[in-house]
Amino acid sequence: MSFLKRIDFILLIPMVGLIGISLSIIFSTTPLLFTQQLIFIIIGLILFLFFASIDFRIWPKFFWFFYILSIILLLVTFVGQQVRGSSRWIDFGWFRMQPSELIKPFFSISMAVLFSKSYGRSITKIIKPFLFLVPIVLLIFKQPDLGNVIVYLFIFAVCIILSEIPLGTIFFGFASLFLVLPAIWNFMKQYQKLRILSFLDPKSDPAGAGYNALQAIIAIGSGRLFGLGFGRGTQSHLLFLPEYHTDFVFASIGEELGFIGAFLVICFYFVLLGRILYTVSKQNDRFARLLALCIFAQIFIQVFINIGMNLGILPITGITLPLLSYGGSSIISTFIGLGIVSNIGKSMRSKGPIEIK
Repeated sequence: MSFLKRIDFILLIPMVGLIGISLSIIFSTTPLLFTQQLIFIIIGLILFLFFASIDFRIWPKFFWFFYILSIILLLVTFVGQQVRGSSRWIDFGWFRMQPSELIKPFFSISMAVLFSKSYGRSITKIIKPFLFLVPIVLLIFKQPDLGNVIVYLFIFAVCIILSEIPLGTIFFGFASLFLVLPAIWNFMKQYQKLRILSFLDPKSDPAGAGYNALQAIIAIGSGRLFGLGFGRGTQSHLLFLPEYHTDFVFASIGEELGFIGAFLVICFYFVLLGRILYTVSKQNDRFARLLALCIFAQIFIQVFINIGMNLGILPITGITLPLLSYGGSSIISTFIGLGIVSNIGKSMRSKGPIEIK
């Protein structure tokens, strides 16, 4: 079949390894969710094949459609009922869609298009992309979902760093951001403030704000080298570890599979991210490079923050671990992004650069 020529099988190897571990740990810790996770992964694989088979050069034509649809989906989340004080989901009955997760690859397309169309070494080149960024970030922050706000800002920051703006100007811009942190602090929810304070000193409130971080550290430490074995993780099975199948799935892996299992997960991510960077290095097209790097940034920052918060070296935020955490929106979003990267890597370079109008 001709579409198989567009699939990067080296990229597929770590993907299969990660979803295999995901299904195993979900079956061990939360067997009732195994079937749903399997369905999400099957849908994700189908979408991976679909996006891998479509020439990435077509996506700039749908730029406005993707952007407007993203705004609409984020607005719809405020119509339904809140879940644990948040308006992050659209409820379809058996499945809740989280737009802030689902639209990530389409946001990457938007940023790649906008920065591809911007030339010159002036700071003004980032004004238009910034104006497109603000509504999305504000809507996600309002939900509230600080974790995904960080992801979107990181993607935007990577685009700025890769632009031709002088490094001194970029440094001044990021330095200025720290001046507004006190104002951002005032807009944060109380539980978000407590998470940051508990990160600085988890033992100050071990039964409250610092509870999640301490339990994650205990779970990983108890796994030692080879782990306690599938189904034997006390922290997750006795419900000491919260969100052990989503935000703290890495701690569950460390507990049941030990250092070996956790190290294997990190190796899979290393190969996955390395393959994306290899794809970037082989591209002469500016749009292709930016798009692949945006997807790299999306996956990298989620892996970095999630594993960091599981190890207790970063504050706790609601960020899932790509391809491992339970959740359809995150899995589908990641598969779509990787499908696009696969197509970029396998597309014929002889076609030349795309013209973005």
